[in-house]
Amino acid sequence: MILSRNKASVANNQLANLNELRAQRSAAANQDVPTVLKFVSDRDFIGCITLLEHGILSGVGEENADLWLAYCLFHNGDYKKSLQKYLEMDNQIYAACCYFYLGMYTEAKELLRKAPASPLKVRLSFQLAHQDGDETEVMEHHKGLRDVAEDQLCLAAIHYLRSNYQDAIDIYKRLVLQNKDMVALHVYIALCYYKLDFYDVSQEVLSVYLQKNQDSLIAINLKACNIYRLYNGRAAETEIRTLMDSLSNCSFGRELLEHNLVIFRNGEGALQVLPVLLDVIPEAKLNLITYYLRQDELKEALRLIQDVEPTLPVEYILKGTVYTLMGQETNNKEYIDIAIKHLHLVGSSSSECDTIPGRQCVATAYFLQQQYDDVLLYMNSIKSYLGNDDTFKFNFALVKTILGHYKEAEEDLLVIQKPQYRTDYTFLECLTRCLIMNRKAAQAWDIYNRMETSAESLGILHLLANDCYRTGQFLIASKAFDVLDKYDPSAEHADAKRGACVGTFRMILAGKEDRQTRHFVFQEVVNEILPILRASADPQTNQVLRVITNWAKENRTR
Repeated sequence: MILSRNKASVANNQLANLNELRAQRSAAANQDVPTVLKFVSDRDFIGCITLLEHGILSGVGEENADLWLAYCLFHNGDYKKSLQKYLEMDNQIYAACCYFYLGMYTEAKELLRKAPASPLKVRLSFQLAHQDGDETEVMEHHKGLRDVAEDQLCLAAIHYLRSNYQDAIDIYKRLVLQNKDMVALHVYIALCYYKLDFYDVSQEVLSVYLQKNQDSLIAINLKACNIYRLYNGRAAETEIRTLMDSLSNCSFGRELLEHNLVIFRNGEGALQVLPVLLDVIPEAKLNLITYYLRQDELKEALRLIQDVEPTLPVEYILKGTVYTLMGQETNNKEYIDIAIKHLHLVGSSSSECDTIPGRQCVATAYFLQQQYDDVLLYMNSIKSYLGNDDTFKFNFALVKTILGHYKEAEEDLLVIQKPQYRTDYTFLECLTRCLIMNRKAAQAWDIYNRMETSAESLGILHLLANDCYRTGQFLIASKAFDVLDKYDPSAEHADAKRGACVGTFRMILAGKEDRQTRHFVFQEVVNEILPILRASADPQTNQVLRVITNWAKENRTR
């Protein structure tokens, strides 16, 4: 059937509108077609990988599709697949980069020898020399670096790896001034400030980058770490929680966040997460060791730390701490010597000698060497920064007690709040001694009365008996020796008990006991010592009992 020409299906003006609509749709369709460059500029490497793999399979891929695919795999953290692609293309220099990121430094060096000379080869050789600790090679490749952004970034990375954070910052800041469009440099600067413990400055610098790249995993993770240091783990966890569900295809990013979540949650899930990350995230081993220390699993901590050859202050500190605790636990002098060596290395280094951790390390080393005056000197230098920390107050009080500064030690001990310290035997022992030496034997006796019967309470009892006797606080001494004599009857305890009772009576005669104990009047004091004496059957004690009883009758205090 032929349609009549008299009844046009579309008017001329309608035809024009139709053509315009088709043109718009065509333009929109062209805009909707994704491109490799668009994906890369948006840092959407997963999308780009999907596009490239589809194109390769369908035979209509982009020019250099394999090269682009290897590039995207690399930047998505899939170094193994990227390596495979580069090896298939016989691209030795890029394959060496993959080996480097996989931690396979020997394989990287072997490939690098075959690669043609290039600035990238110099930079990678520089990094490998640092990993090997070959200072001669480091200096040789350093000479080959040019004054261009790529090479200067490589140099800054070496400064960062060597904990020379200020040198790295200086390079990054200079590059920022020269290259305003390199906003990612703000992340590097912020990371350096984080390592220098300037968390608020790090956060301020980082915000410049996050304003333009709100979905950056590395930047958000660093922001969360700053929040953790400035505030608490719960606030930090909230910051990265939204990222977790979107990282199923990005293993490195997810592993990094899972690792940090363990830290933010104060070690919760450590045994499930950290062991599988030991060869992926360098800090995982250190944090697992820290977890074992907090759980008092010293053998596990020692097993992991033994193979660690420290290069960073935190590694020296951790190794020194593990060997300190293990040495004290096993009374192993060799372990103690290793601890002293590592702690002194931190405290004497130019980068750490004036930092709080550096001075803490020196103080700990001197404590292990029993040089307590030096310990007090170093602890006094940092008390204004750590004066509110219970751990610091506990250690400070311990040193003061050893040196005989009992009044100050008592003040420090009494303001400690954490139950883990207030119930610790060393705490109770120090406080008991301080109270005795500060003429507060009755309060010290109350500490013993609140304790359950155990080896620790027996230790406190011995301390009360002997120190109270030596300091002339005979009433509490007599009570303590009486309990000891019941636990372990002996002539020594009986003699000490009798001597303490005689000492108490002599102080009554001298009129001192009422002033010393305040709430005890003569009658109450006599009533305290008479039952103690009556419980003994030896003649000397009976003679003392008769003398005191007669005096009590004559003075009507009985």
